[in-house]
Amino acid sequence: MGTLAGKTALVTGGSRGIGRAVVLRLVSEGAKVLFTFAGNQTAADEVVAAGGGEAIAVQAHQGKLADIERLFAAVDERLGGLDILVNNAAANPMGGIADATEADFDEVIAINTKGPFFILQAAVKRLRDGGRIVNLSSSGSTPGLSLYFASKAALDAITAVAARELGSRGITVNGVSPGATETDMMRAAAGDHLEQAVEYVTAQTALGRLGQPEDIADVVAFLAGPDSRWITGQNLRVSGGLAG
Repeated sequence: MGTLAGKTALVTGGSRGIGRAVVLRLVSEGAKVLFTFAGNQTAADEVVAAGGGEAIAVQAHQGKLADIERLFAAVDERLGGLDILVNNAAANPMGGIADATEADFDEVIAINTKGPFFILQAAVKRLRDGGRIVNLSSSGSTPGLSLYFASKAALDAITAVAARELGSRGITVNGVSPGATETDMMRAAAGDHLEQAVEYVTAQTALGRLGQPEDIADVVAFLAGPDSRWITGQNLRVSGGLAG
């Protein structure tokens, strides 16, 4: 029996990449997991099948409050309460500061900061005492990702404050900042320079390789489990020793 037997979890952005690995890792530990996906129904169905009946998919755009309200109606109906929240879904469009538009700013902040904030707000009303919240963050100063890093810095601040606000209920709130991880999002960000980017990052990483989604999921599962009870308000860098 896994460490999360009998627990329920909500994972945003669970159809691909790190989110998919998190969903399946939590399921393997015994949790029942409801996850969101933006639009790729095929990918979501594959995760549901791999989850062996313990993974539930709900389409939702987390930058839209109406979708968040609909999401939590599904949480209430399918899970009946929450023990774990993993805020994973994010957008990271490439573009320099000089070229960013107001629409770019609004979209990234809506998906990466506003959405997780209001999802956390709704989840807190349903989280049982002793619950776990894990927010996927990031760190760095890669050119072209100023909006992404800014939105994640705001999420880090929310994580720190939420840890203080929820500590009296035994709820822990932590962040996880992956290093370069082999996902569709990373490939899209690298674009035509993928080969060079992988070579550079690998050389800058102490363990000499790109991260895999499962590397991140293992740490998320630890923070979602009982052994992390004395860790809260922290941001764990899970990067294989990536410099910078």
